[in-house]
Amino acid sequence: MFKKLAQATVIGALLAVTAGCNNDGAKSGASAGSGADRPDEAILASARLARQGDIAGLVEHLLPPAEFARIKSEWNDRSSQPEISDEDRTRFAEAMAKLTAPDAVDAIYAEIEPDLKQFDAQYKAQLPGMVAMGQGYLQGLVQQSNELSPAEKEQALAAVKSLGEWAQKTPFTDPTLVRKSLETLATTARALDIKTLDEARALDFEHAAPKLGIAFNGLKQLLDGYGLSIDQALDSVTTEVVSNDGTHAKVRVSYSFLGAPLSTHTDMVKIDGRWYGKDTIDKIAERKAGGDVTAPKAGNG
Repeated sequence: MFKKLAQATVIGALLAVTAGCNNDGAKSGASAGSGADRPDEAILASARLARQGDIAGLVEHLLPPAEFARIKSEWNDRSSQPEISDEDRTRFAEAMAKLTAPDAVDAIYAEIEPDLKQFDAQYKAQLPGMVAMGQGYLQGLVQQSNELSPAEKEQALAAVKSLGEWAQKTPFTDPTLVRKSLETLATTARALDIKTLDEARALDFEHAAPKLGIAFNGLKQLLDGYGLSIDQALDSVTTEVVSNDGTHAKVRVSYSFLGAPLSTHTDMVKIDGRWYGKDTIDKIAERKAGGDVTAPKAGNG
């Protein structure tokens, strides 16, 4: 259980960074049009959707309509999905039954309490050094990257530094915080209302989308309990258009992550009257390069 909490913490941290640095979408449906003709508003709308936990809406506006339709079609296609093993079925059902039981928090805490105490006895004193090693490793990856500009490296290093400082001062095994996290996990599991892996697999995109939002909001609440607020990072996002020729734009995105002020630049392209992240469009074009379908081109509409 502690391992799962730690993994969730890392994932949430990455989401917070990504939300600030790489938001290239906007609102979905009728409400999306308010920012469709402004690259800066598209980024702000993306942050608002993440703030609301509207993952499906965010994905919809990250992608051109045809690409979003393809994603939904692939989600709903069961033919390419691997078979579910009986072991996976049993493991999933047991986990959900445990998390949704009336005494879930007390029962799970009693089960993991010895592990928490053992962790404190063996590793708590070493944790600052372990975090420092991990921080150094991540800093090395950033510095050696050939894909990041000097400015992007500076921002990434600042984010890694903030994460390291947060990890060193956060008492992950504190009983009160662990129980609060278990309450969040249990509440989220009950809200998902999924008992079996087959039931989860059978969800089409339209029915899965709200549950993705429930899971994401649960993750945000769990991380917030440990002092890492994704919502604060999303609320702090501001934008400034650096250049815009009507088809291509560059937007400066500023935000605060764990108290550290950060900023980056996002390239945007306009297709059929709507703005998308250039990196997203480039990746779609790469995927389609070997196919018969023509990739979306900037400047249409």
